[in-house]
Amino acid sequence: MEEEVNKLELMFQKADSDLDYIQYKVEYEIKSNHPDSAGEKNPVTLLKELSAIQSRYQTLHAHLKPIAIEQKETKSRICATLNNTVTMIQELQKYIDLELSLLTEEEKTAAQQLKSHMSGPAEWRGD
Repeated sequence: MEEEVNKLELMFQKADSDLDYIQYKVEYEIKSNHPDSAGEKNPVTLLKELSAIQSRYQTLHAHLKPIAIEQKETKSRICATLNNTVTMIQELQKYIDLELSLLTEEEKTAAQQLKSHMSGPAEWRGD
């Protein structure tokens, strides 16, 4: 396993070295084939700026990746909580509708009157 890791590290080092060489060759070709013109920006300078932008992008991506992961996890937790709440509300509505639909109008009125009497003085309740 360690040998494979070493091979991979060597491959990455070689790839990095190859990219540096390619960049050097491109810069050399641009300098030799396209001398600086007064109205245009130097392509070599543009390549260097592009390299700096790429480096800043990679750094920014590394900083934002954990934030994106946390954002997805938070969104999932919020959705789960919201779904549970909606389910509970629907269950309560079913229960309340069932309970109320079982009573006639007279029974509903009687239940309301009973509730109002129960909230009266203690001697009315038999305490």
